[in-house]
Amino acid sequence: MKYYSILLFLLAIQILGAQEAHLSYAYKKEVIGKVSELITEFYIYPEVAEKAAVDLQERMEAGEFNEFEEDASFAIALTEVLQGTTKDKHLRVMSQNNYRSAENALERRAEQRMDQINSYRIFNQGFMELSLLEGNVAYLDLRGFAPLDRARETTDAYMKLMSQADAVIIDLTHNGGGDPSTVQYLCSFFFEEIIHLNSLYYRQGERTVEYWVLPEVGGRKMADIPMYVMISEETFSGAEEFSYNMLTQKRAVIVGQTSAGAANPGGTRGINEQLGVFIPTGRAVNPITNTSWEGVGVVPEIRTTREETFEVSLALAQEAARSRRESKLKKYIELHKELDKQLDSYGGEGSEEDLHKSISNFVDARLFGEWDINRLGYKYLMELNKPRVALCILKSNTILFPNSPNVFDSFGEAQRRNGRLEDSIKSYQKALDLAIELGDENISYYREALAKAKSEMAREPSGDD
Repeated sequence: MKYYSILLFLLAIQILGAQEAHLSYAYKKEVIGKVSELITEFYIYPEVAEKAAVDLQERMEAGEFNEFEEDASFAIALTEVLQGTTKDKHLRVMSQNNYRSAENALERRAEQRMDQINSYRIFNQGFMELSLLEGNVAYLDLRGFAPLDRARETTDAYMKLMSQADAVIIDLTHNGGGDPSTVQYLCSFFFEEIIHLNSLYYRQGERTVEYWVLPEVGGRKMADIPMYVMISEETFSGAEEFSYNMLTQKRAVIVGQTSAGAANPGGTRGINEQLGVFIPTGRAVNPITNTSWEGVGVVPEIRTTREETFEVSLALAQEAARSRRESKLKKYIELHKELDKQLDSYGGEGSEEDLHKSISNFVDARLFGEWDINRLGYKYLMELNKPRVALCILKSNTILFPNSPNVFDSFGEAQRRNGRLEDSIKSYQKALDLAIELGDENISYYREALAKAKSEMAREPSGDD
């Protein structure tokens, strides 16, 4: 008898649950009414929104949504109808998380925000994998563009590693898009020139937001590194913008299949506690094509099957990397010949300006750095006993790398050996000041060099003796 009572109780619970799961006609009508109201007010194309709203109402009255008895399947059905009418893949109805707190409570907002933070953190801001492949090719699997305030530090770290490669592959085949500011930031690593990448026009306020290459990023720019971008039918929204920017600016080779074709940005608005709707409130406008990839997708320059995309991209990148190394070798030889010419003629036909220009050209080509110039200067100072040439070389280093304590210390040494002790003290002092400012580990060394120069200055006989 007791067992029978328990069965009846469980059956009652199941029936109650089924009743709660069933969506009434009134509930569905209310949802469709709210969706219609929201898209009519906010969707980027008002006339299309009105048509979609009428279509929803007519389908409701015709009983097309009668079979759906839970929010998840109802949301899918509404999405299919809306996208069928508008041809907009961003426009979609979604089931909301079942939060414990009331919709407008602080606890509810906190739950939602922590869900976002944790998802981005677990997702590593979209950076799935970075590998250095044979041929010094960097491969990045990027799955999303997290908000820039969260993604900047991670982006900087990954780009620093990628900058050592001779060619890069960015895999966006599984990338669902994200923050346009993060798209802009990542693009900016691959351009030196400040160019207009994309614009977003918003219906509300009829405002346009322009996205340009940023003059500074958190690392070295890679404007000269060959670049290949992998895309697929899953490449969506912001990932398509990145690809389209690179395609229209002729900065990268796009490899793969035509992307999803979703260009209209927007945001999610609540319908009720169970459902929300993502509404595109703007549209992308490329400054070169004056249009976007909406509805047509980004068309790759090199079409492949899904299975071939990586291998094709890798082969292209490896060849480009090899060619880049060969080109850099030729450039190095060419620049070194010019530098040798200026070094040999310095003090005669060659001027300080000519020698500095030759060294500067090496640095601009990223084939000479601070320590290369320093070693060259000490070679002429110590081995070849040509202190005047060394002085000019090491002076160039202070111009090209003005924030380095070491270059001013070396310049001070060259000044001292050229009999310019008073000037050398100023350079040693500059080296010490920079070291203190930067927290350099060699502060004691710079302080000692300055003290020795001052002591030597004090021992020199005055002009009255």
